[in-house]
Amino acid sequence: MEIIHADIAIVGAGGAGLRAAIEAAEIWPEGKIALISKVYPMRSHTVAAEGGAAGVIHPDDSLDKHFQDTISGGDWLCDQDVVEFFVERAPAELAKLEHWGCPWSRTQDGHVCVRKFGGMKVPRTWFAADRSGFHILHTLYHHTTQFKNITRFDEHFAVDLIEYDNAIRGILTYDIQNGVFRLFCAPAVILATGGAAQAYHFTTNATIVTGDGMALAYRHGVPLRDMEFVQYHPTGLPGCGLLITEAARGEGGVLINKDGYRYLQDYGLGPETPKGEPQNRTMELGPRDRLSQAFWHEQKKGRTIQTPHGDVVYLDLRHLGATKLEERLPQICELARAYAGVDPALDPIPVRPVVHYTMGGIETDCHTATAMQGLFAAGECASVGLHGANRLGSNSLSEILVFGHEAGLQAVHYAKNADACDAKRIENIANEQINHVMNRFGKKINDDSTAKIRHEMGTTMEKYVGIYRDEDGLQNAANIIKELKIRQKALRVSSPESRVFNFDLLHILELGFTLDVAEAMVHSALGRRESRGSHQRIDGDLQAYTKRDDTLFLKHTRAFYRENDNPMIQYAPVTITKYPPQARLYGSAEKQNQNN
Repeated sequence: MEIIHADIAIVGAGGAGLRAAIEAAEIWPEGKIALISKVYPMRSHTVAAEGGAAGVIHPDDSLDKHFQDTISGGDWLCDQDVVEFFVERAPAELAKLEHWGCPWSRTQDGHVCVRKFGGMKVPRTWFAADRSGFHILHTLYHHTTQFKNITRFDEHFAVDLIEYDNAIRGILTYDIQNGVFRLFCAPAVILATGGAAQAYHFTTNATIVTGDGMALAYRHGVPLRDMEFVQYHPTGLPGCGLLITEAARGEGGVLINKDGYRYLQDYGLGPETPKGEPQNRTMELGPRDRLSQAFWHEQKKGRTIQTPHGDVVYLDLRHLGATKLEERLPQICELARAYAGVDPALDPIPVRPVVHYTMGGIETDCHTATAMQGLFAAGECASVGLHGANRLGSNSLSEILVFGHEAGLQAVHYAKNADACDAKRIENIANEQINHVMNRFGKKINDDSTAKIRHEMGTTMEKYVGIYRDEDGLQNAANIIKELKIRQKALRVSSPESRVFNFDLLHILELGFTLDVAEAMVHSALGRRESRGSHQRIDGDLQAYTKRDDTLFLKHTRAFYRENDNPMIQYAPVTITKYPPQARLYGSAEKQNQNN
């Protein structure tokens, strides 16, 4: 085992991790920053984001509008002090990216282009064509190279946190390329490891998004908050799960069923536009949870189109014309041709809802600190209280900047004042953890495999913890996940001859993390007996729990890890400052409510 001493260890080199590293390196030039990543930074999942990042810049926009849209979109489960903190800082972070070289798309007079996204009253999403995540990540990565106090450790898998005296003191990693363990002794650790959508079978997320950071914090007593809220994106390509960005609807794309009918008008999202008048885009630019739920209802009514990869509806972009499509949505055109076999300028694109994002995560305060001293979290792995029950599209790319910056800042303040670590004690703890991992090597006990268990986990979550849930289904899921966890613990590494690029070991450890997070999702959903945002309950003939219940459930769910038992579920209040709960309305219903 190699021991490396650092002042701050950052786990994850996507958008949040890179932004945290930049901030820490900039304000503490003499501090040693270890940037640890399971993959090369430019392969982090931020690179897959397409649509853009939200920040107030449009003359018709305001911080208050962004604040209200975010809270309404989150169905009033957002902490309003956090939302206010976020919307105030997002524009400056996006402008800073501009100064660092991010090539935002521009109008003819040189201003930054913005487009409207779902659940937003006005355009506020900055974009770089439909490759926004790639350009943001590239800009951040390039900017880190100027700091000599940032040392990268690519292809290092986070095995476990090092904890003693109720504080995190470092992290143990497995160097995938060289097959050795490395112990990072650091008084401050930032987790920026992304989400956990690989708990589901059909997802937009890369195979690396396995909930590692969430599970690490969870196993060390930090609660996972609001894990029942899992976002389905309404427009994924059937079969492969690749995302057709919300930007396609922001540019004017419309959703139609098998009869060519814009069905969203039937679900409280706006009326159809009379012939000859400009198209009403409120429908397609409703929030993601509502659009995904509308698909589910259309499917039940037999109005979707059957394909070998499941039922779909069509996203129609033909009226935009080939020139605009190639200018604003070049990657979407490329993906549609390659993976759906259609040219969007000539044919509609088949799409269906796909698991995309975990609104919940490691519980933090507004400044990214967890309940464990020395541990901070930012990005999708964290639950800072921003997204509530449903994230608005393009808030997440701004989130990684705002809270990545904050995590770097707070980690520096903490590390500068932290007590010295007991190196021998840390080493002893790490050796115990290594012995636990090495016990995974040995003769296979049975014919079980990570692939089998992962597939059963994904299909179980899809079937019982999907767009709509009920008590019986969730209990079935809980029972199955518990059994899968037992089977995962019995798995052994079948290729022990080398530790170099030993993916058997890596996948077993990843699967354990994902199962822990999936279990937290299921039990959090069981406890929330209401319908709010992306968590929708339809319980039997009585239609129980189908409404939002602010009396009993205007509160955050907190799941606590118990190794040999179900998670312990507790609740905490939601911070309401100036926007009290009200009906969540869009389209014509919203306008009528305003007139009344």
